[in-house]
Amino acid sequence: MSGGPAIKYQSIPENHLINGDGLWYTLFGCNDATRRIVNKTRWIGVRGMEMKLATGIQSFEKIRTEKLFFVDKTNFIKEWWESKDDITLITRPRRFGKTLNMSMLDCFFSLEYVGRSDLFEGLSIWEEEEYRQLQGTYPVINMSFAEVKTASFEAAKNMLCQIIADLYTKYYGEIESCIKTDADRMFVKSVNLDMKDNIAAQSLRKLSEFLSVHYQKKVIILLDEYDTPLIEAYTHGYWKEMTEFMRGLFNATFKSNPSLYRGVMTGITRISRESMFSDLNNLRVVTTTSSLYSTAFGFTEEEVFAVLDTYGYSDQKEEVKRWYDGFVFGKVKDIYNPWSIINFLSEGEYDSYWVNTSSNALLNRLMQTGSGYVKEKLEDLVQGKSILVPIDDEIVYNQLDDDENAIWSLMVASGYLKVLERQEKRNFFGGIDRKYKLALTNLEVYQMFGRFIYQWFHSKKQKEYNEFVKALLENRLSDMNVFLNEIAKVTFSSFDTGKNPSEHAEPERFYHGFVLGLLIELWDQYEVLSNRESGFGRYDVTLVPKKPELNAYILEFKVLDSRKEKTLEDTVKSALRQIEEKEYSSSLIARGIQEERIFSYGFAFEGKKVLIGG
Repeated sequence: MSGGPAIKYQSIPENHLINGDGLWYTLFGCNDATRRIVNKTRWIGVRGMEMKLATGIQSFEKIRTEKLFFVDKTNFIKEWWESKDDITLITRPRRFGKTLNMSMLDCFFSLEYVGRSDLFEGLSIWEEEEYRQLQGTYPVINMSFAEVKTASFEAAKNMLCQIIADLYTKYYGEIESCIKTDADRMFVKSVNLDMKDNIAAQSLRKLSEFLSVHYQKKVIILLDEYDTPLIEAYTHGYWKEMTEFMRGLFNATFKSNPSLYRGVMTGITRISRESMFSDLNNLRVVTTTSSLYSTAFGFTEEEVFAVLDTYGYSDQKEEVKRWYDGFVFGKVKDIYNPWSIINFLSEGEYDSYWVNTSSNALLNRLMQTGSGYVKEKLEDLVQGKSILVPIDDEIVYNQLDDDENAIWSLMVASGYLKVLERQEKRNFFGGIDRKYKLALTNLEVYQMFGRFIYQWFHSKKQKEYNEFVKALLENRLSDMNVFLNEIAKVTFSSFDTGKNPSEHAEPERFYHGFVLGLLIELWDQYEVLSNRESGFGRYDVTLVPKKPELNAYILEFKVLDSRKEKTLEDTVKSALRQIEEKEYSSSLIARGIQEERIFSYGFAFEGKKVLIGG
């Protein structure tokens, strides 16, 4: 994949393909005149070789050399170059072509690829003489932190040091030609796996200096997946050590570096300035809400529909849209995940093709241990509703445990939620408060989201949960109590590991999580309705059958209130009395469900104990 609109109207150039709508786009290395007709609306004709589909290829050189599938995004090169920004940080969800675009920048600017016009011939960037002259003219330091995923700071630091040491090995010749003093030689010798923090901090700055002197030109630095070590650090508890290490490295590399011409960083999230970039006043940040580079990462709908025509899926456009559309970058809607589209074309089947990453692990944890408020919002999302919440492009990782709204910012950055609209309101102090209406991005994300909930709610207690649901649907009250107490025991233990465990919050978190489990477990049999008036523990759930032969259920949750009740039995009676007095069954009867097919249960909580009565 890659950036800028490559699809345009005009006559068919050599080595290009035209589809049934009169749109053309590039094929690669196509010299032999061949023609293939699938049908009138799919392949009108091909001059040259067919694009080969391959997933997971992140090398621009390999894609071009081996004539693999590629959507021309080289306009990104021009757009970035003409922005004149010193340092650019671009955030996009995983699998949106960040690494491929960084590889493309490397191939275009790096002196290592001087004379490699074959990599860009036929692409949009090559149509302008000015940029033909620019290709292969800069020393480029290209690196990635994508693989720095480990549970300890020492291991992570060693991996980062190894990446830097490997760069010194790569440029050994250039470095040797520039060493003039014993101090320089001692510094180079100290760059190794076990280098001290002060050496590591200056290492990329010093490498830039060597390359700049050797080539008599300032360098371009490309850093892909800059935030992977930071996400891992937060997830595994070494945030402070990692931010101190990275702050020193970034400051020396990107701010106080006279040998740096320009730089690009990519990642999933924008780490707050306070955490990481307080010293970088020359940083241009481009998030998913920014207008810059809005079509450079991901496929536009026009590009996707043209490709579907090419590969014989013209009749699948609406279903592909339902599964994979929905991402919004800046003001551009209908952006598709390239990874999913390429996998769909390769497999010919609809599926959730995104793979697990550390960002998923972090979201998994935040969802599982989130408050009742968070789980209420998750319930709405699972049921296809939108939520209205504040979000912030800057993510302060060390505040994630204290700011329950931070999860929405992380989910937007990760691509799980899309922004439907922004609402603004003037606050008491004369400023503007902003809230965003968010929804799950598409069907693929919905299925992945459901899988997350299923996995964390079922982990370690899957057998008990399955047995509980079965006992509930068969109205075996005694078994319901046994299994739910086993589930509660494990769930509450996981809540105890949080920084601020609360005896009052635990039941609330539990029954919201319980409802999420029901939503995922019973979606094909029941409509799960909830009437939240939670606060200290009231939470109604109604299971409305989708088939006439199934029973209906009313569930009432209550926490024992020692001011009113002495025992859990009293709380159960209070819950059942409330169901009866407020005539919760009336809505079910109005739907035509017979009264004898409606079962009511009261759930009472006291600490980690649960009692169910009916």
